[in-house]
Amino acid sequence: MKEQTNEIDNFFESSRVDLEKKILSTISDEKIISILQGGKRLRPFLAHLAFKTCTKGNESSIEYQRALEGAVGIELAHSASLVHDDIIDKDKERRGKTTFHVKEGVASALLTGHKMLAVGFNIALSHGKEVARLYIESWDEVVNGEIKEIDFNHKDNKSSKGSYTKSQIFEAYNRIINMKTASLFSSACKAGAIEANMSGDILKVFADYGREIGLAYQLADDLVDLVKGELIDSVIIPLLNKLENKKTISFVKTRFIRKKIEKHISKIKQIYIEEIKKHVKKAEELSILEIIPSSYYKKLMKDAPTYITNKMLKEISLAI
Repeated sequence: MKEQTNEIDNFFESSRVDLEKKILSTISDEKIISILQGGKRLRPFLAHLAFKTCTKGNESSIEYQRALEGAVGIELAHSASLVHDDIIDKDKERRGKTTFHVKEGVASALLTGHKMLAVGFNIALSHGKEVARLYIESWDEVVNGEIKEIDFNHKDNKSSKGSYTKSQIFEAYNRIINMKTASLFSSACKAGAIEANMSGDILKVFADYGREIGLAYQLADDLVDLVKGELIDSVIIPLLNKLENKKTISFVKTRFIRKKIEKHISKIKQIYIEEIKKHVKKAEELSILEIIPSSYYKKLMKDAPTYITNKMLKEISLAI
């Protein structure tokens, strides 16, 4: 197990080094470069892994550099979404630094985010209609997920009538993280396979594989925030409903639930770990399908879901 971890860790680090070089050779805007600094590079890593798996590592240098360029486009879209999220959530810190909108102003942050999306789309467009279509569809799904989250979390601010059943809350939460986070993981894997000239059913396998990893990762991310004491409406309310067996709960009560979270923290961890493991297992099952060509990289695909999830859970000394 330790040897497997070392192998995928080495691949991840080599992928990161190559991507950082490609970012600097592709992007000249200093503001965009500053925003990109400090990212985990998980989505480009998955695109890189998908590409290598499909080519069995036998691609030419030109093909590899082109795939890296595509991965830069993926990271631009993801980082742009974070810039805009920080404005919406009024966050003051991101990746250990002052958020861009606090440092440069909201107007500059909005416009720079838009510029990053345009640069990313230009890269996608230069890689063909299929990649460009995937870029647009992915961004549309991310934005719709953000809108759904805003509507869901703030619906009761204007009305005292807004209460939701447990099933409605869980359904909304799962739909939001699927659209906001898992969609980009899915697109990254699919894009990597497209860069390797794959077509047909295998593209869906890679897309589903990435989506399962994205769901596991977002659940891990939310668990880390909860353990650290950050209150996330769309996460906390479903959990308290499930733990306390209540039929409905109103969002106006969220300011009173910190003590309840502390009371249930061990059960919360258990629920999250169980859900995370389900998605990791699904991703692993997809990684070993016969449609994916056998190679050293296919073995890394099987290890990647646990590896990526544990990179997040390590922040609270947990592992699956």
